[in-house]
Amino acid sequence: MTRHVPRRTLAALAAGLLLGPLVACTPPTPEPASDVGVQMFQWTWDAIATECTDVLGPAGYGWVLTSPPQEHVLGPEWWTAYQPVSHLVESRLGTREEFATMVSTCADAGVRVVADAVINHMSGRSEGGVGWAGSPFEHYEYQGLFSDAAGDFHHCGQTPDDDIGDYQDAEEVQTCELVNLADLDTSSERVRQRLTDYLRDLLSLGVAGFRIDAAKHMAVADVEAIVAGLPEGTLVLQEVIGGAGEPIQPADYLLAGDVFDFLYGRELESIARTGSLERAEVLGSSPGSLPSDQAVVFVENHDTERNGSTLRWDDGWSYLLGAVLMLAGDYGTPVLYSGYAFTERDTGPLQDAAGAVLDAACDPTSGPEVELEDGAWVCQHRWPVMTGMLAWRISAGEAPVVDLWTDRKAIAFGRGEAAFVALNGLPDERTETLTTSLSPGAYCDALTGGAVDGACVGTEVVVADDGSLQVTLPGRSAVALHVGARPAG
Repeated sequence: MTRHVPRRTLAALAAGLLLGPLVACTPPTPEPASDVGVQMFQWTWDAIATECTDVLGPAGYGWVLTSPPQEHVLGPEWWTAYQPVSHLVESRLGTREEFATMVSTCADAGVRVVADAVINHMSGRSEGGVGWAGSPFEHYEYQGLFSDAAGDFHHCGQTPDDDIGDYQDAEEVQTCELVNLADLDTSSERVRQRLTDYLRDLLSLGVAGFRIDAAKHMAVADVEAIVAGLPEGTLVLQEVIGGAGEPIQPADYLLAGDVFDFLYGRELESIARTGSLERAEVLGSSPGSLPSDQAVVFVENHDTERNGSTLRWDDGWSYLLGAVLMLAGDYGTPVLYSGYAFTERDTGPLQDAAGAVLDAACDPTSGPEVELEDGAWVCQHRWPVMTGMLAWRISAGEAPVVDLWTDRKAIAFGRGEAAFVALNGLPDERTETLTTSLSPGAYCDALTGGAVDGACVGTEVVVADDGSLQVTLPGRSAVALHVGARPAG
């Protein structure tokens, strides 16, 4: 029987619970200011370290999800990072030493690091080759790690090319190959141990946990066995994309750790794009939704921004409304996204002549309405709406949803006595008088700058003595008030 090791949830991490160190030698570090994470897609380790110190920590981000750190195949495309050839922590994003320094620097800023772990498969190069760090490999031979001769790979024999053809067949999904990627036999104790050893090596560098890439393509028992070998408290966030009627569902994996809620992302896209914001009341309660304390929710990620199943950075007001709804809600643990602009889905980040990724550089004018050239860093996590709503969420804390109001293409609600948000999905301006639990007085709208040096940067809104609030919302916009953004006096 698989031993189930208690996992530290992201919500507990942000609340300062379960304070024991992840690894015995890990020194105490500041607790995260919030449960909100950000996926820094294809950001170098040096760039993430700088961002943790200068932006993420001060803004209140609790954790950062990195791209895979292991050695990978060569090539300019983004997906080369998801084709491992060894478990060396050497990639086009930086060296092992740079990775360790990044983790330590982020920890000092109160930001935990979660590493993207590719453990379902190795490369998809039938002809083999040499990896980023110089490791030679063949499609089913990886020196000192995995070997076809030792039985380390699946060869399902269910389709002509061994690729997955039928997602209604669980065995095919979990033992056949995903687009020719050499599929590891994760039922093998030998394979499991090598994968656990890799994850433990990353833990020794200080990471808080892992995103388990392609968890759906491994049997639940296999994932549970691999993570059972990790220290108690390790964060485990699994990628399991559920499809209606499919035999493999996200909830199947909850004993192994938290799970990314793709259903939430798809529903959020529909609600925000159509402006039907009143439907947000039921986000997280649809059939197939996950328990809130184990759901990781998102507006976009590196796959969905390419396949169109969720919102993406250039969706303008739809994107902003979706982010506000996610950060204001009490369902799941939110992770924002920060990547680069592209037009062709395979396009990788900007690289130097040797193929090393260039450090991210954020243009202060970047925003959802700004057109960007391919390769330009979008830096969504820096947009004022994101940082403003992050401060709003920190003020809201664990307070329950109160004062819910909905109307045609509009929604408003508070979080206890600490925060209140109102959103208009119509293209036309509207003025509403709403009931809040906020204390009377003036508040600075967090989405237009909040309060700086005791004064509102943007819009000031006054709550009446009876707690009511009259607010005018332009078309497709929102206002967010919280106790941490009030003018002095």
